[in-house]
Amino acid sequence: MDCLKELEGDVKITVKVKRSVWVPSPVIIGAGPSGLAVAACLKERGVPSLILERASCIASLWQLKTYDRLRLHLPKQFCELPLMPFPPNFPTYPTKEQFLAYLEDYARRFDVNPQFNESVITAEYDQNLGFWRVRTAGLKNEETEYICQWLIVATGENAEPVLPEVDGMRDFVGPIVHTSCYKSGEIFREKKVLVIGCGNSGMEVCLDLCNYNAHPSVVVRDTVHVLPREMLGRSTFGLSMCLLKWLPIRFVDLLLLFVSRFILGNTAHLGLNRPNLGPLELKSISGKTPVLDVGTLAKIRDGNIKVCPGVKRLKGHMVEFVDGHEGDFDAIILATGYKSNVPSWLKDRDLFSEKDGMPRKPFPNNWKGESGLYSVGFSKRGLLGASMDAQRISQDIAHCWNQASHRLSSIPPQFP
Repeated sequence: MDCLKELEGDVKITVKVKRSVWVPSPVIIGAGPSGLAVAACLKERGVPSLILERASCIASLWQLKTYDRLRLHLPKQFCELPLMPFPPNFPTYPTKEQFLAYLEDYARRFDVNPQFNESVITAEYDQNLGFWRVRTAGLKNEETEYICQWLIVATGENAEPVLPEVDGMRDFVGPIVHTSCYKSGEIFREKKVLVIGCGNSGMEVCLDLCNYNAHPSVVVRDTVHVLPREMLGRSTFGLSMCLLKWLPIRFVDLLLLFVSRFILGNTAHLGLNRPNLGPLELKSISGKTPVLDVGTLAKIRDGNIKVCPGVKRLKGHMVEFVDGHEGDFDAIILATGYKSNVPSWLKDRDLFSEKDGMPRKPFPNNWKGESGLYSVGFSKRGLLGASMDAQRISQDIAHCWNQASHRLSSIPPQFP
């Protein structure tokens, strides 16, 4: 339970010092791929920026909170950031290490140097001054207030782990860890492990556990689309994007499901019932991503991975499921995803929803709010969507910058 307790713990910050810093250029919150992309696009247009990052490195989610066997789920051409393609010698699906190397090279190429260990406490637009006030706490809890005209939120859809409430969770004897703390199945050898969550991460963790001779079971509470990673000699995602240029989304969905059934068979027989909506239509409406199979289905068919319904309660080593049957497990892994943390620090009711921390307007109108507020990486379209956001934002800000940057940088305003 150590990892779970750490994730659930409240962070108490005692502010010691306060200083104000006038930033004549855009302030970007977050140094993940989205933040790097928008900083590079701005620089390409002659606009400097300041990135504030709470961690001690770029792409902290990728560096610190992902499992070892992770690869990009989509082909590299759909995951590259603006202005710089992946090296030609990279495989179609780059590894975690290769992707991180690409991001480091990207930051060096565009001379992007975030200020690390700066946790944003609040960001609020001052109507009287006409500027944004961004308060942060550093390593020693010194408070700094950054004042700027443009604020770009790049903290992303995956800022905080989602930790479900399960009856009896505190009574479970074995470890309970979120996938953000999972590295490999090495420590689970010969253990019976219950993976709660059947998205891409949950399915891949199950496969990884099998490779370390563990005995995984996966909880499937709802319907789920499982598609082959490749079909008809092309990546499923690439084929979908190509077909959508010519055909309605529902027709493309029908084709994907027909080919998937031919390749994968009827997944309902495995306990994986498909939703009524097709995979692309469901993704566009709810943001729910279909699972791209990398070998997990074969393990389910062979009985190496068992499919279970929703969990009702935990007690000791015992897990009771909603259908009444029980099972003993040595450990539980929560593949329950992540969520935005924007409502906890951004004082804005226009661009972002207070309910889920996502933009109120759907793609492609999700990137711009009022009073110089922008969002990048919240389109529910992965790195490709973040790249599109970054280019739109940089173009919009550069237009204003070219008109007013000299005045703003040479005559700092006076703040109370």
